[in-house]
Amino acid sequence: MKAEERWQARFRASRMTLPSWARQAPNRSIYRSNATGKWEVYAWDRVTGATRQVTDQPKGTAYAAIDPTGQWIYWFADTDGDEFGGWWRAPFTGGEAAPVAPDLPPGQPGGIALSTTGVAAISLAREGAFRIHLVRAGEPARTLYEHSEAAWVAAMSLDGSLIAINHGEYGDVRHPALRVVRQNGDTVGELHDGPAKGVVGLSFAPVPGDRRLLALHERRQRHEPLVWDPVTGEQREIWLRDSGDLTAEWYDDGRGLLILRDDRARSHLHRYDLAGGGLTLIETPQGVIEEAAPRPGGHVEYSWSNASRPPVIRSSTGQVVVNPIGPPAPPSVPVEDIDVEGEGGLIHALVSRPEAGAAPYPTVFLLHGGPTAHDRDAFSPEVAAWVDAGFAVVRVNYRGSTGYGSAWRNALHGDVGHIELADVAAVRRRVVERGIADADRTVLAGSAWGGYLTLLGLGTQPGLWACGIAAVPIACHQTSYEDEAESLRAYHRALLGGSPDEQPERYAASSPITYVDRIEAPLLILAGENDTRCPLRQIEKYVAALAEHGREHEVYTYDAIRGSLVVAERIAQTMLQLEFARKHVG
Repeated sequence: MKAEERWQARFRASRMTLPSWARQAPNRSIYRSNATGKWEVYAWDRVTGATRQVTDQPKGTAYAAIDPTGQWIYWFADTDGDEFGGWWRAPFTGGEAAPVAPDLPPGQPGGIALSTTGVAAISLAREGAFRIHLVRAGEPARTLYEHSEAAWVAAMSLDGSLIAINHGEYGDVRHPALRVVRQNGDTVGELHDGPAKGVVGLSFAPVPGDRRLLALHERRQRHEPLVWDPVTGEQREIWLRDSGDLTAEWYDDGRGLLILRDDRARSHLHRYDLAGGGLTLIETPQGVIEEAAPRPGGHVEYSWSNASRPPVIRSSTGQVVVNPIGPPAPPSVPVEDIDVEGEGGLIHALVSRPEAGAAPYPTVFLLHGGPTAHDRDAFSPEVAAWVDAGFAVVRVNYRGSTGYGSAWRNALHGDVGHIELADVAAVRRRVVERGIADADRTVLAGSAWGGYLTLLGLGTQPGLWACGIAAVPIACHQTSYEDEAESLRAYHRALLGGSPDEQPERYAASSPITYVDRIEAPLLILAGENDTRCPLRQIEKYVAALAEHGREHEVYTYDAIRGSLVVAERIAQTMLQLEFARKHVG
């Protein structure tokens, strides 16, 4: 297989998310798959083996849920791929789809929580407000919660009597508080641990009548599980010795927790016994577990991959649960870990080397988005495409990344953008010194926050980069704030200490447009015309400044948000990026 066919085959290979199932009908599952060329929702009857495509939206479907009884499948519908629309539902067995709340105007999704009684809680943000509504088929929607700071529904008890809400009323949505209310809006209980210590709700116990809520707290500089009864106020902190960031899920009987731990770009699974406090490791191959969930009976299903092997849905019993349709993706190369001493501590990075050619290689520094995310030892068609093209790929988990504890993530404040790029520069020095990267042929690239850092890096580190590729970037924080979705405005305020009117100097100091006159390297920008996260107007403003200063640049626009849920669009964008890099670094 030729190199181009090989990397494109990885994008085209069918993939699927971990199937989720109805709590009271565990043989009824849903998952998302790209089998048709775009990500859509499918129903799967585990008894008969029958599958059915449920959604078919022009730009794919990103959010879906199944109700606890297994009767209904819910999804968020946005016809333009702009993450602005409303929730719909259809019967699991097939039938006509209908809007969940036809009387509500469209908005940006902030989660959905479902009960056995037919009552659903949905979050929508629009026009400067975040609202959570209670909805039931055939009845008018009722507003349960409304605030100008970001909030979203986290969970609902099986009987619908308790609803958990995460909110940023105390001024920092990056570290939210957790409130539990009744259907009439009365507060049952609240957890707020103060500055830089968020409490994030996960799920109520899956046992009828059980009020316990599983959450994550940050009282010891990382996310750890907490079991809370909001009625009595009783809390049980679950302290785990192992490092890394955690999330958790209930076992079906409510007697144990499945702990999914990320540490140094790999995942680990444990069962925690709530009665005895014992922690048991669940054996899994080395790599990354995107999602995991306990099945009735006690075994665990999980979605696994590593850098060299494509994703598969596995079981802790040792079996493959289900295979996607069609041939699997071609494998790729494993990653190498490096640690570099930086200004703020030890920086962990991942290096992927091409199988052909000799070092030092042309090298792309592929920066992750977020910034509250991190790169891991997971299968990536994008990384594999660069490797097949003869590039080494370096991915840096800079300060601000998740996966290394709260202190590392919270280090991103004040000098935003410049902090991350200082870590990137430190890693670049190391891979050049080790003879991995050719100093004259290093490319800076990334999407979303990674695209933002690319623009900022080309302007503030002009001598380091041969060219730059920025996909859906933030180019001007102030202009982006004016046009972006409400949740992103709240995040901007939390990250930069206020609005542009309140912190004009910080917004300017962290904005790539401030340094556009210093750019020396050629630049490719990719932008979504309907993007509400990294809006087009601020990119157009930046491009006009590039032209004014005579800087070499190319622009590619497409009609969906971010990287797109459409496979053909992802291939087209990857091809464009590879051709641009080849042209400028050889």
